[in-house]
Amino acid sequence: MNDDVLGRIADALERLAPAPAATPDFTASAFVWHADPDHLVPVDTVNRVDLSLLVGINRSRDTLLANTVQFARGLPANNALLWGARGMGKSSLVKAIHGDVQASHNDLKMVEVQREDLPSIGRCLALLRGRPERFIMFCDDLSFGHDDAHYKSLKAVLDGGIEGRPENVVLYATSNRRHLMLRDMIENEQQTAISTSEAVEEKVSLSDRFGLWLGFHPCDQDEYLAMIRGYCDAHGVTIDDATLRAEAIEWQATRGSRSGRVAWQYFVDLAGRKGVRI
Repeated sequence: MNDDVLGRIADALERLAPAPAATPDFTASAFVWHADPDHLVPVDTVNRVDLSLLVGINRSRDTLLANTVQFARGLPANNALLWGARGMGKSSLVKAIHGDVQASHNDLKMVEVQREDLPSIGRCLALLRGRPERFIMFCDDLSFGHDDAHYKSLKAVLDGGIEGRPENVVLYATSNRRHLMLRDMIENEQQTAISTSEAVEEKVSLSDRFGLWLGFHPCDQDEYLAMIRGYCDAHGVTIDDATLRAEAIEWQATRGSRSGRVAWQYFVDLAGRKGVRI
């Protein structure tokens, strides 16, 4: 085979090969990780609410805030799993705390990783390892179903492998499930495995790798109304207590549930009717 043919083959292979990943610009405060090709996308404005507006989750707020401040200061900190009732502010709390702490620790960054990109999370960590910044790796609404091997990628990150988890990275994840697995997925392992205890341990050991478990539970009616009143005060929406109470309770009845998310949805409707931009 002559040199000309070899040259054309080499050129063709170079065209097929992906371009090397560009060096990320770490001046932004938050990023979204995308794989294939691997790159970090800066987020100009993070979609979050002020920490003071999150009502009814004081214990979880204080615990996660203290952990995050420790981490931002370069001190030891735990990975955190925020689990429990839907719509009760799990992801809102992570984003709000990042914004609150980042105001005084400018090198604290947040990187959101989608569940489908978990197999590439090791490559993301390679980009962050050794950087002077501190990174909260954020996995939102995390759960795993039947025949889903993505949890193994996450276990590798939490364990750190032979290199260990980068000292400048901590993982915060949210889930509706305490053990991140469907209940029937765990029960199926008990029924079909040769060693049921070992099979179940394999599945639930993922959540054990989070040093902090923060539970979120449904709010009561007073907390629900307090959330809405807080939004009204913060955004300058005027409404008397009796009308707010009647409308908010009717709104929650039509939704069949009561949560922080439902409170915000009612407030959005109220602000629109009042002609107030938020």
